[in-house]
Amino acid sequence: MTETSGQQAPHVVVRSRPLPVSSLAVGRDQARTVFGQVMGLVAATIGFTALGAYVGRNLTGGATILFFITGFACIFGLQFATARGREQLAVGLLLGSGLALGLAVAPVIHAYAKADPAALWHAAGATAATVAGLGAIGYATRRDLSSWARFLFWLLLALIVFGVVLIFVNIPHANIIYAVLGIVIFGGYTILDLNRLRWADMSNSVTIAASIFLDIFNIFLFFLELFGSERN
Repeated sequence: MTETSGQQAPHVVVRSRPLPVSSLAVGRDQARTVFGQVMGLVAATIGFTALGAYVGRNLTGGATILFFITGFACIFGLQFATARGREQLAVGLLLGSGLALGLAVAPVIHAYAKADPAALWHAAGATAATVAGLGAIGYATRRDLSSWARFLFWLLLALIVFGVVLIFVNIPHANIIYAVLGIVIFGGYTILDLNRLRWADMSNSVTIAASIFLDIFNIFLFFLELFGSERN
């Protein structure tokens, strides 16, 4: 793993299970409303993540693990809340997941901010450009790309296995390879989720927002690992 000022950048893979959307195309006005709702929720969740990263900058390792577990619990909880029509609860859990995951990665973000702030800013810029470009492709694609979900799931599972192997096997430039693969896989998820947003209605807004947020969160961490590895 990449080391920065004594901290290790985590190999984080957070992804909720694929969530169903309506198979019927929605009207243009409704599509714009859903798009605005979803992206507003994504922006708010990222804001809570940034808040968590600032508040938790002095946390220790045990606390970060607890917040990762909390973030996972919120992600799974919002799916059940949405399925039962508890939209306000689902939104609260979405924002809670952003805050918890921000607290979980706060020590690493703080370490980079002190030791290598350029890597932090480059990762943020690369994440914004990647998500904007791939998201635009996904949303503009008129074909339903839901068939990608299974293929991407198996790729993600293979990436997790590869990460476990790297714990025991020393492979040259392993961090860079792992980060690039992670960016490619979650880039594919970004295309898929923005394509799903094209066909979604308001009942799916929270769950799709959660998926897009997780795409952004993971892509940022992988870019941070990539830029940090290059500098080291």
